[in-house]
Amino acid sequence: MKRLILAASLSALPLAALTLAASPAAAQSVQTAPVVSPGATVLTVQAEGRTTRTPDLAVFTAGVTSEGKTASEALAANARAMNATMAALKSSGVAARDMQTSNLSVSPVYGQQKRLPDGSTEGDPVIVGYRATNQVQVKQRDLNRYGQVIDTLVKAGANEVNGPSFQIDKPDAAMDEARIDAVTKARARAELYARAAGLKVVRVLTISEAGGWSPQPPVLYARADKMMMAAAPSPVAAGELDVNAQVTMTFELAPQ
Repeated sequence: MKRLILAASLSALPLAALTLAASPAAAQSVQTAPVVSPGATVLTVQAEGRTTRTPDLAVFTAGVTSEGKTASEALAANARAMNATMAALKSSGVAARDMQTSNLSVSPVYGQQKRLPDGSTEGDPVIVGYRATNQVQVKQRDLNRYGQVIDTLVKAGANEVNGPSFQIDKPDAAMDEARIDAVTKARARAELYARAAGLKVVRVLTISEAGGWSPQPPVLYARADKMMMAAAPSPVAAGELDVNAQVTMTFELAPQ
């Protein structure tokens, strides 16, 4: 069998591979590579397919951070503000299934230590209060109302908002389009290499997929006090999302 290596991303496929496990149970499973005709050449090609979609889902986190002299005082203040935040989400049309607590914590707040002339500090850190944080992850399905929902949350008491991460609620159809595009490109590339080498593609031996679409990274919003300065709803542009699929295919080549 001849082997054709055309680039760093191309590799030759062994004629046959046999894997036997050591245990008796696993020894019953035998995997072999496709049988290649004598004198044939094997070509491995990688390709990426792509399609675009307009996002229909915005995922963000909203929360409240409160401070108090004691842990219970900070937590009580936080609970009041967070209940108002959750109520604002519900009044904005966000369903209960689209809200999920992502962080609830209480931690001490330390005072600043006395610094000596040599740059060192004196004494142990002293707790001067406590900080309570509660955050909820939200799925906003009506993107036209996203900015309005954010402004409503801030007015209700939310002082931490992070997002959005624009997503596709049901990406399967888009992923299939990207897969078809990837396979088409891989086949066309194989045909190109085969013609350049004076060969022809006989058949596809293997196809494997790697990678895929991932949500957009979230955008960090300004703190609440700055957000409330805007009289109009916060502007949000959803744009488009790229949906990608990567495939690796091996082809059997033969003389023309």
